[in-house]
Amino acid sequence: MNRSWSFAIDRGGTFTDVIATSSDGRQRILKLLSERPDRYDDAALEAIRQVLGEEGGTLASVRMGTTVATNALLERKGERTALVTTSGFADVLRIGTQARPEIFARHIVLPTMLYSAVAEVPERVAADGEVLVPLDEPKAQTALQALREQGFDSLAIILMHGWAYPAHEHRLAELARAMGFAQVSASREVAPLIKFVSRGDTTVADAYLSPVLRRYVDRVAAGLGDGAELSFMQSNGGLAAATAFRGKDAILSGPAGGVVGMVAAGAAHGEERLIGFDMGGTSTDVSHYAGQLELAEESLVAGVRVRAPMMQIHTVAAGGGSVCRFDGMRFRVGPESAGAQPGPACYRAGGPLTVTDCNLVLGRIVPELFPAVFGPNGDQPLDRAAALARVEDVASAVQAATGKHLTTVEIAEGFLAIANENMVAAIRKISVARGHDVGRYTLACFGGAGGQHACAVADRLGMERILIHPLAGVLSAFGIGLAERKVIRERSWRQPLGTSHAEALGALTGEAREALEAQAVAPDSIRIAERARLRLEGSDTSIELPVAGQEALAADFHAVHRQRFGYTDEGSPVIVEALVAEAVGGSGLPTALAHPAGPGAEATRHGDWSCYQRDALSEAQQVAGPALILDASSTTVVEPGWVAERAHDGTLLLSRTQPLQARRTIGSEVDPVRLEIFNNLFMAVAEEMGVALQATATSVNIKERLDFSCALFDAQGALIANAPHIPVHLGSMGESIRTIIDARGDRRDGRGIRRGDAYLLNDPYRGGTHLPDITVIMPLFLDEGEAPTAFVAARGHHADVGGIAPGSMPPESRSITQEGVLIDNELLVDEGRLREAEMLALLGSGEWPVRRPDRNMADLKAQLAACSRGADMLGRIAADYGAQVVTAYMGHVLANAEESVRRMLGSLDDGAFAYEMDNGAVVKVAIRVDRAARSAVFDFTGTSPQRPDNFNAPRAIARAASLYVVRTLMDDDIPLNDGCLRPVSLVLPDRSMLSPEYPAAVVAGNVETSQVVTDALFAATGRLAPSQGTMNNFTFGNARHQYYETIAGGSGAGTDHDGTDAVQTHMTNSRLTDPEILETRLPVRLDRFAIRRGSGGAGAHKGGDGVVREVTFLEPMRANILANRRRIAPRGLAGGSDALPGRNWVERADGTVEELTATGKADMQPGDRFIIETPGGGGFGECP
Repeated sequence: MNRSWSFAIDRGGTFTDVIATSSDGRQRILKLLSERPDRYDDAALEAIRQVLGEEGGTLASVRMGTTVATNALLERKGERTALVTTSGFADVLRIGTQARPEIFARHIVLPTMLYSAVAEVPERVAADGEVLVPLDEPKAQTALQALREQGFDSLAIILMHGWAYPAHEHRLAELARAMGFAQVSASREVAPLIKFVSRGDTTVADAYLSPVLRRYVDRVAAGLGDGAELSFMQSNGGLAAATAFRGKDAILSGPAGGVVGMVAAGAAHGEERLIGFDMGGTSTDVSHYAGQLELAEESLVAGVRVRAPMMQIHTVAAGGGSVCRFDGMRFRVGPESAGAQPGPACYRAGGPLTVTDCNLVLGRIVPELFPAVFGPNGDQPLDRAAALARVEDVASAVQAATGKHLTTVEIAEGFLAIANENMVAAIRKISVARGHDVGRYTLACFGGAGGQHACAVADRLGMERILIHPLAGVLSAFGIGLAERKVIRERSWRQPLGTSHAEALGALTGEAREALEAQAVAPDSIRIAERARLRLEGSDTSIELPVAGQEALAADFHAVHRQRFGYTDEGSPVIVEALVAEAVGGSGLPTALAHPAGPGAEATRHGDWSCYQRDALSEAQQVAGPALILDASSTTVVEPGWVAERAHDGTLLLSRTQPLQARRTIGSEVDPVRLEIFNNLFMAVAEEMGVALQATATSVNIKERLDFSCALFDAQGALIANAPHIPVHLGSMGESIRTIIDARGDRRDGRGIRRGDAYLLNDPYRGGTHLPDITVIMPLFLDEGEAPTAFVAARGHHADVGGIAPGSMPPESRSITQEGVLIDNELLVDEGRLREAEMLALLGSGEWPVRRPDRNMADLKAQLAACSRGADMLGRIAADYGAQVVTAYMGHVLANAEESVRRMLGSLDDGAFAYEMDNGAVVKVAIRVDRAARSAVFDFTGTSPQRPDNFNAPRAIARAASLYVVRTLMDDDIPLNDGCLRPVSLVLPDRSMLSPEYPAAVVAGNVETSQVVTDALFAATGRLAPSQGTMNNFTFGNARHQYYETIAGGSGAGTDHDGTDAVQTHMTNSRLTDPEILETRLPVRLDRFAIRRGSGGAGAHKGGDGVVREVTFLEPMRANILANRRRIAPRGLAGGSDALPGRNWVERADGTVEELTATGKADMQPGDRFIIETPGGGGFGECP
């Protein structure tokens, strides 16, 4: 019989996994090194050669997942690509959201762009489709020809509003193809969705990766010969014919197969709710499944925003090779990995202590049953002695640093507990944080290292079932074999629910069906799924649902919104953001792989463990923990209280048979293991609050610009953990908490702080920053006592809180009463009852009330939802460990941060700096270090007195800036909390501009003076030149619209690095609204947004450049600029040159020009243009 073979292949970064299935039911499983140039050119072709050579037969089909595109993206080894875009937008993708990725980095490192050259072409289409500037074809041809002459063969085209009005893009693509560009990716064809930046990134990625992918596909196809069907796995979980496989769809090609395999593995046992847990050597991938594959509409991969349907897979840097170390105070696991070389200590290559070593030391890996492939000749077993020696080194370090003796078992178990907690946190982000009850799910475990941790991870999540497929080690290949061909077509719609979308959706469905038929899928086998992405009006968070009638779709949307975010607003209009059509067809490979049951496994002993060979287990044989189940590629640890059972198909089904201890019994004395765990737990509370707030808020400021912060505090109001959002909020919210405690604690107000309460505050003299930053505070009662044991708080920048100017950022205010409604310690929720009517009355009070109080209430409800999420999470932690332990570790994490800062201060020298502002005020600081006491004084004596303008900064601002500087001077990743400032004393002269008295105006103090304080402190240390020194606050509005943004500039150079161009610095990290969203929502036009080249200061290390932003108004509005560094330039340091100062001016429609100072306003009429040039950063060191 001439059998034929079908192959399912997952070509990973390290190994290539292969499942070969013959027409007569035979199966072969292979695992090859992906790179072995001395033996073969390509691992996939080599596997096919081996099977056909040994088994005989012909090749029928090959289905493959590959990391070729992923690796090219990560390593920046794609095709040399040029970008063509609208005039004025050459730098927009580079500037992106303007946020810096690491908030506490002195040297800001941004992802490398994928394109190597940019050409701007004269053309412009408005948000409504009006052609403002026709495409200048002669100039376009000249630009394209110049790129061809520079050797470019790959081109990305992205034009403003091209997603909706693609005529100019289509014409440019025609011209480019006619000129011989081999790869032309136009944004409308690649990702027809609104948002210039993410659509542009996706288009560039497609142009950058597709040629690399095509060469690999062609090489594989050539190696297969004629007749074999070749398909590739896409990031969306479906296959594509080789000719239809493109770069944007290939980024998660391999991992997507794992999710498909997981779903099939669960379905065979009736499991419809699964949490995927794929633990490898360097990282762990987690995923969620509840009846349908979850696809993300936008993902960030290797610093690139990709808007293409992609499996929602969350990756955390925790794997078998994660490095374990003691930093002198706490245990740390990862994110560094030992990699394949040198690998873990037990690999006999001198590697560090890793998670694998800890498992080996604890007897959870049996060296004799592990492949003997180590040592110089690749023939020796794992070296337990080397792993044990590394653990003993840690024991000695702990003894020396703390005087505490820990056994090797305690140390190894401690590191594993931390690793498990990191993976648990990742699973919570894709489940609990999105409203899913993981207790109803099964943990689907795969990957080489997952079985060793599955029970422990499940216990931490409250999960009681685990599934481990017999092909868990090659599950991605298994899933690739099962996948069907799939085409997804989508487009932005942005119409109210009720507006007929039948014609548009029908066109999408036709496109998807036609594309699938073009891949030789039989028409009668094609299934169509139609979906819509819905959102609340004003929100930017959409939910994808199957298309149904209007009423049913609205009901489904509100139900899912309430489940995911804890609330919904049934009074708000629902918008259909996008339409999606999915066509699926074809068939997978046979799945009934033979895994015959064994005769029954007998237990052997390995230390404290009973050991069983998986292949010997008989059907329905049960193994009670503690036990190890061993096979050729992995070890499954069955913990005490768990039982594993072999199912009919060879799957291991693990279930908890004994109740988990309700509370962990640990002492309240500090322990280096628990210290790290509680640091992570407390930070997870703040981060999960931030996720909830961003998801539920409706305003642009919170949802898109991310101008908010969430934090956890102890009973005294000390900051314990702050999600890293806006630095100026960091050290100031604690003052707000203490205001509540001082006013209401011990029933000083006659009522007291009660369970179910929440409070509201924006008073800058009582812990606030400026009036638009409103803080919601919720007390937490973790025990039965009458006093709170902790607090959570969420602070958000509201678009308007009243005052004399729309946006509540008036440049000319002279009293805080002119800046908006002042809120001091108001009761927002009274024992569970939202006081909405009272709050609306408060917001509508005063001479200059809030303009749209309904919008404020919507964001206040989102802030409440965030606080409730934090309260629930901390409550679960207290239930797990006990309230006394939780409060004790709050104290321990404060002490840990304090000690870290004291160590840093030993390397800090005395210094001083005086920095003048544009208004003539001076911030003066002297740093004095006491090395014996390991402490410092930040003395602001000599700073200007309280100002008559609005540049006064409440005391909380100087504290926040000092906390930020101290944390940023730390090169290690320490938690940020109030302990960081314990070794630092602040001297703030009374009635100075850094310690003003009511009713001094303060709106610029928060945003502008805070930047000056930060720059002065860094300059006094001698380590970092001043950055742009302003936030460039730009507000505009009228009765219908209010808008606020801060604009990036240049960062200062340092002792060993240049500054960075066009990035947010220091006390802000807010994002910009996407240009297309800006123009769609507001009657303005963005004419230019570019890097202001040459504006950074020269020096041995050059300062970063600022930006130019030009906005034309289409309706009468008032525009305000509130800034600094227009007269006084950002200073250079240590001989470096000053940067160029900023500039603001208005160009009227009639051609006249009006220059504005750092703080200015203008009444804009249609056709008027507001232009802002932001400063660069100072240079460092004399030019060579």
